[in-house]
Amino acid sequence: MMYKEKRFSYTYEDWENNKNAATMLEDIMNDPDFLGLEGIVVGCWGEAWDNGTVQPLIDGIVEKKDQFSHIKSLFIGDMDYEDCEVSWIMQADYSELWDAMPQLEKLVVKGSNDLDFGKIAHENLRHLEVICGGLPKYVVQSIQKAHLPNLEKLVLYIGVEDYGFDGDISTIKELLEQSDFPKLDYLGLTDSEIQDEIAEAVLNSKYITQIRALDLSMGSLTDKGGQLLLEKLPGYPNVEELNLEYHYLSDQMMQNLKGLASVSVNVDDQQEEDTYGCYPMLTE
Repeated sequence: MMYKEKRFSYTYEDWENNKNAATMLEDIMNDPDFLGLEGIVVGCWGEAWDNGTVQPLIDGIVEKKDQFSHIKSLFIGDMDYEDCEVSWIMQADYSELWDAMPQLEKLVVKGSNDLDFGKIAHENLRHLEVICGGLPKYVVQSIQKAHLPNLEKLVLYIGVEDYGFDGDISTIKELLEQSDFPKLDYLGLTDSEIQDEIAEAVLNSKYITQIRALDLSMGSLTDKGGQLLLEKLPGYPNVEELNLEYHYLSDQMMQNLKGLASVSVNVDDQQEEDTYGCYPMLTE
């Protein structure tokens, strides 16, 4: 779903002039377009690293929830490495946001330092996405226990241990086994150094009979995972889209996967294993 949205971001010069997450809240609310917006995209809030948490902005939205009742989409942390490396971004505690924004349909968060979703319970959220170089296990478990009866799209960047992922394949299996998202249509478990194992876990999960789109992109997927997809996906005609962009598949496996009947397969951006192995796309 497309939303009428606007992006708000500060430069380094803004930060030097005392701009921060608290002043960004004021700038958003004073913007002449604010009342006509459905979505807000927050880029750099000044200092997004070290002690530069976005918490004052999140707390402000919660405190002034009535003024934000028209906002259906939030993207917090839309910045590239020139603003702040993803592994440096200081996130926030979102546990009070669920009650404060019952109309929210989409939440995208970039960065996992200090990220806390708390107890997730929301009737209307349709799209949840976490972009990071390493997803902490406790965040995965919050999502695993979430009450999101209308969630249609879930995208999680799993990442690597050096940048925050402190789980293993059992963490992913538990997420798939114990979560309950009856309307899930798009499942993305991406950007992982255990992408072959994740592919196997998804193919053996309850969601494989339900989803229309499977996203295993940006990770270290090799022919081992590719072969599993090749063998098992024909048994699930509900899967119409397979995103494997950025991978370590061989030319022959790419060709075989693209030959899957009734499945649109993206195998762009082929990588080559180097001396040290295979790496996900986004880490630091």
